[in-house]
Amino acid sequence: MSLNLEILNLNWDKVIEKIIDFIKEEVNNSKSNGIVLGLSGGLDSSVVATLCVKALGKDKVIGLILPDERITPKEDIKDAIELAEKLGIKYYIIKIDDIYNAFSSINPIHNENNKIACGNLRARIRMALLYYFANANNFLVAGTGDKSEILIGYFTKFGDGAADLLPIGDLYKTQVRMFAKYLGLPNKIVEKPSSPRLWKNHLAEKEIGLEYKTIDLILYGLFDLKMEKEEIASKFNISKNIIEKVINMVKNSQHKRSMPPIAKISNF
Repeated sequence: MSLNLEILNLNWDKVIEKIIDFIKEEVNNSKSNGIVLGLSGGLDSSVVATLCVKALGKDKVIGLILPDERITPKEDIKDAIELAEKLGIKYYIIKIDDIYNAFSSINPIHNENNKIACGNLRARIRMALLYYFANANNFLVAGTGDKSEILIGYFTKFGDGAADLLPIGDLYKTQVRMFAKYLGLPNKIVEKPSSPRLWKNHLAEKEIGLEYKTIDLILYGLFDLKMEKEEIASKFNISKNIIEKVINMVKNSQHKRSMPPIAKISNF
């Protein structure tokens, strides 16, 4: 399958300007002192951290590096530290192993073989720590989710999906890679395979079963070009079965992008 990804390219100078203005506006409007975010050593968090520093300066950004040493590759921790030091921001390394163990030890139905439940627990522990730092410093939590992850629901509800602002939430994963290269981030980060690191050897594309470059062209066709699936199949040479799979991921994850429904009783 040959995919032309140039269609996803953008004017990155304008993107930088737009996102910097967005970050400044959100912080100012909320009367917050700055931003805290999780630093994973991966693509998305590295781009968001870089943009937050450009918007607010290094003294108003805090990075939390939150490994579970049983599953987090040492290289990721090293890459996160190197980025934080290059940006000049204050950062903390908080190993979540003991917190995870405490939850697990008192949970009467804990099952270490349930990868999804255990992985999502790690994501929610990390977000609890981020919000503690946010509350303690009157900061906002910057989410690191991108448009691809948001649309297909590839995030933990009330975990990495919880945030006060999403600076790259309107950029597809493929675009974030282009953007990271434009920002001058190290190649090892630009080219690193995406992973939430919720369990050992966890890779996003392996779990999803599709490459992001395929997902992104389908989503771009659906949401930006307003195309029917037959048109997408023809224009991008993608099988209709794959397009249908992505459409179903979007439909089935709608609850993740919505506020909880409320039982209305005031008008009866």
